[in-house]
Amino acid sequence: MTLEVFGVEEIGEVSAGEDIARLIVATGVELRDRDVVVVTSKIVSKAEDRLWPAGGGSQQRERARQAAIDSETVRVVAERGPTRIVETRHGFVVASAGVDASNVDTDVIALLPEDSDASARHIRAGLAERAGVDVAVVVSDTFGRPWRNGLTDVAIGSAGIAAIRDFRGRTDAYGNDLKMTETALVDEIASAAELVMGKLDGVPVAVVRGLAYDDDPGDLGVRPMVRPAAEDMFRLGTDEAMRLGAGDPVALVEARRSVRDFRPDRVDPARLQRALAAAVTAPAPHHTTPWRFVLVDTDEARSALLSAMRQAWADDLADDGVDPAVVQRRIARSDALLGAAPYLVVPCLVTDGAHDYPDERRRRAEREMFLVSMGAAVENLLVALTAEGLGSCWVSSTMFCPDPVRRALGLPDAWDPMGAVAIGRPAVAPPPRPPRDARRFVVER
Repeated sequence: MTLEVFGVEEIGEVSAGEDIARLIVATGVELRDRDVVVVTSKIVSKAEDRLWPAGGGSQQRERARQAAIDSETVRVVAERGPTRIVETRHGFVVASAGVDASNVDTDVIALLPEDSDASARHIRAGLAERAGVDVAVVVSDTFGRPWRNGLTDVAIGSAGIAAIRDFRGRTDAYGNDLKMTETALVDEIASAAELVMGKLDGVPVAVVRGLAYDDDPGDLGVRPMVRPAAEDMFRLGTDEAMRLGAGDPVALVEARRSVRDFRPDRVDPARLQRALAAAVTAPAPHHTTPWRFVLVDTDEARSALLSAMRQAWADDLADDGVDPAVVQRRIARSDALLGAAPYLVVPCLVTDGAHDYPDERRRRAEREMFLVSMGAAVENLLVALTAEGLGSCWVSSTMFCPDPVRRALGLPDAWDPMGAVAIGRPAVAPPPRPPRDARRFVVER
């Protein structure tokens, strides 16, 4: 294969409202079908008026830059001095949220395009209309890389080209099955184009010719390249990691969220076993072990459990006079959670170590001690699952039909089901947790 990469010169200064496709065609460059046109994000931001007022002096300009970074940031990953590595609204993890003060007038700062995939689609459509060619378009920007010095250009938007080239399931020249190999094709294209565009040469557009690539029929753009939070092995930012490394449990407790939408793929059983091992370290009265965790790990057991619960709820709610439509909605909501999670765990309270006091008051207090221990064990489990990168959701459902649950799972009569925990990889990243003032729940005496 022979590739040709060349810059498109004489684009000139780009102003707000400019049609980038028109500017490219106006240079007289000859474009061909299946070329890849690479456009720097800076001229896209200028054309789309993604500029932040910065004032005149250096201090005012720096304050404006920090404010612009704040506006684009959803999460601070790491911070050292004035440098911040953040996650942007687009899902990119990048220094300064991609906010850039270079190659713009001194009274403004450039933000990343609002939607670089949409920008790429617009430019591609414009080139098809003005030049009659079917090309792919990549919008590039300069990113740093963890563990390596130096910057390189990557794709932050694309159209007409599959962003990732997937080699999984193929065999290499030595007969080895490729199980993990996916190449970031549009990043490689952006990096190759930067070689001819340069940082100071005023060449914001390049063409890559001769590359065989797959189309992007789903118009996914670069979205497949943004790693989901559930798959990110380095999700914790510096502050969180330092707190955990110092033994601060608050960081993990804060990270724990109730997840109700799971990916269908199974998870490493070792992770679950480690979380269960943490669960049974909870404090307990009288040096007992009042918890049992029933792992519902087969389709047969899950089906039997849900069927028994479904019937029990329907009967009980009907006896309470609840509208049948409401009954069905509640059952469907429970089935959607407990039926879809890759793993279910049913925590059970076992009070065989409780003291048999003669009066009701002390017997009640004794049971409440064991209930508190059960709650501590469940919380241990949920926090440990978070530490293992898994999502979970505790629901109380099994507590309302203990006998059918025991029969369905073959449990002893002395085991009291204490809800159920759905476990798996989150399908989407949980939304940010709204701040909660703990002082509202604390009484000082």
